[in-house]
Amino acid sequence: MTKVLVVDDEAAICRALRINLAARDYDVTTAADGASALRAVAQEHPDVVVLDLGLPDMEGTDVITGIRGWSDVPILVLSARGQEAAKVAALDAGADDYVTKPFGMDELLARVRAAVRRSAPTVDAPVVTTDDFTIDLAARTVTRRNGDVVRLTPTEWQLLDALVRNAGKLVTQRQLLQDVWGPAYETETNYLRVYTAQLRRKLEPDVTHPRYIITEPGVGYRFVVVPASRPL
Repeated sequence: MTKVLVVDDEAAICRALRINLAARDYDVTTAADGASALRAVAQEHPDVVVLDLGLPDMEGTDVITGIRGWSDVPILVLSARGQEAAKVAALDAGADDYVTKPFGMDELLARVRAAVRRSAPTVDAPVVTTDDFTIDLAARTVTRRNGDVVRLTPTEWQLLDALVRNAGKLVTQRQLLQDVWGPAYETETNYLRVYTAQLRRKLEPDVTHPRYIITEPGVGYRFVVVPASRPL
């Protein structure tokens, strides 16, 4: 049974989500503040977190940062803050998706399902070795030359997977948005901007001169395979 942690200080929302998720065979736990949420993630090990940004004891972005310090559980932000800056801040902190209140229950449930799918292990996936790192999509690992493991969120993995599986080819913005976030996100190019920047910070030796994740302005992105010049 998929475990969902709902973090919101509005009792009515927690109750509605618990009822709707439980009716679809999810195992639901709730928390009313950030501290309780962090404890619940550590103790309950949920498969997905639905998180309100407006918590009474701390900012939701701080909760995201705290979780991301040691866990790659999918985080779906649920907030009344609809400004693009708030969305980008949450995504930058490590959230995987963002739903603005008021929301439709069907849409929220679809996004929960999508978040769970994105975090599922990938099978029959290629291994790509470069001068700077090795990507094993089946094992969902990126390892640097020195052996350090690069931590990626589920959405970062999904984006990297889509690019690496099409290595050397131009993948359009629309295709990436459909593959990673779904058809409803075809115009959310800010998502791509945020997540490609995050991937570059984690993978590129020089983010100002990327050699692996290349932008084709106004069109899409290309993952360029730069083979390792010597064994890793």
